[in-house]
Amino acid sequence: MIRVAIFEDNKHLRETFELLLNYTDGFICTGAWPDCRNIVTNLEVYPSDIVLMDIEMPGMNGIAATKLVKEHFPKIDILIQTIFFEDEHIFNAICAGASGYILKSTTPEGYIEAIKDVQSGGSPMTPGIARRVIELFKHNLQPAAPAKEYNLTAQEKKVLQLLVQGKSYKMIAAELFVATDTVKSHVTSVYAKLHVHSGTEAVALALKDKIV
Repeated sequence: MIRVAIFEDNKHLRETFELLLNYTDGFICTGAWPDCRNIVTNLEVYPSDIVLMDIEMPGMNGIAATKLVKEHFPKIDILIQTIFFEDEHIFNAICAGASGYILKSTTPEGYIEAIKDVQSGGSPMTPGIARRVIELFKHNLQPAAPAKEYNLTAQEKKVLQLLVQGKSYKMIAAELFVATDTVKSHVTSVYAKLHVHSGTEAVALALKDKIV
């Protein structure tokens, strides 16, 4: 059972997401709140695996809340959702520790797949956002010197390249003609070799050090 907490100021959307989760097998909504003023207490009282986080909320915004959550609950994954398609929001959310980024125009099925992907260690992003993230990291991160050797296998490099493109585990598996569990195994190995703990960290390092 994947436990999901919702922080969304739009009442209609908040209730819609809550219903979607509670009526989808394998999911449960642990709580739904209109703001983040008590987010640490909320997550202490209602333990969750994933937080579905809006960016624009009254008081503390979603980016500041993401940073706070990661400081107190490093194992909780955060899926940022927003109507905005702005570079600053994207870059700041990922730097704050978000595991993925999704637009509110995404279908219900897309939301469920994105949450599953996050739970499996992936970093879901819509294709448009993935392209922007790549450009943002290229402009904001300078190549490390001297270049580092991470000893990735050819297949691990292929998987990392597809993660950089914003593809889900299922999409990577289909493209490489392997099982999803095989992709997960490769990703676990990539994380270990890069000394990172999430897909966004792996993508950032891959672009920073020009690994792929």
